[in-house]
Amino acid sequence: MDKFTVHQGLVAPIDRANVDTDAIIPKQFLKSIRKTGFGPNLFDEWRYLDPGQPGQDPASRKPNPDFVLNQPRYQGASVLLARKNFGCGSSREHAPWALQQYGFRALIAPSFADIFFNNCFKNGVLPIVLPEATVDRLFNEVAAFPGYQLTIDLERQVVVEPQGAEIAFEVQPFRKYCLLNGFDDIGLTLRHKDRIQAYEAARLASKPWLAQTLHG
Repeated sequence: MDKFTVHQGLVAPIDRANVDTDAIIPKQFLKSIRKTGFGPNLFDEWRYLDPGQPGQDPASRKPNPDFVLNQPRYQGASVLLARKNFGCGSSREHAPWALQQYGFRALIAPSFADIFFNNCFKNGVLPIVLPEATVDRLFNEVAAFPGYQLTIDLERQVVVEPQGAEIAFEVQPFRKYCLLNGFDDIGLTLRHKDRIQAYEAARLASKPWLAQTLHG
């Protein structure tokens, strides 16, 4: 998982409350057994005018010109600004996979659904909760200024606006530690790889018959 320290990126607004995970990545794309390739189908039913299916070439699709991510001013956005209860609905981990693989590193909203919120941290995406009035103001700023960017400093826990004003946000220390170091659940375990290997070697030395059981 990529480390998250300081990120500066173009902001794209999704001005809808209660965006559920089926809108983020529709159910037909959950058939894949891989963890990659979901970015082209992020917000698929809003992003395209034709129905999408797994394995379809995105170049053959009909983009919806009215959808925010298809507008030229938001191309390359890596910070998503959303409304309350973003990520509600089913607990599919494919939703943060799709957001991350599209290019989003941070999400800002007044609130997130709990399971989605947790899954974001496990996949290198930083969900930031800010007061609704602050989010409203950011929506107005994004609409008024094409190319609007924010800088997110995770170590200092601040969102820095273009003019230099800082907005503080909260993040649990353990989640912050994992993002700063690029640790997902596997990465956390592999910190102890030497101790795990030593334990297994000692266990086999004391119970050599396990080797036959494991390899038989």
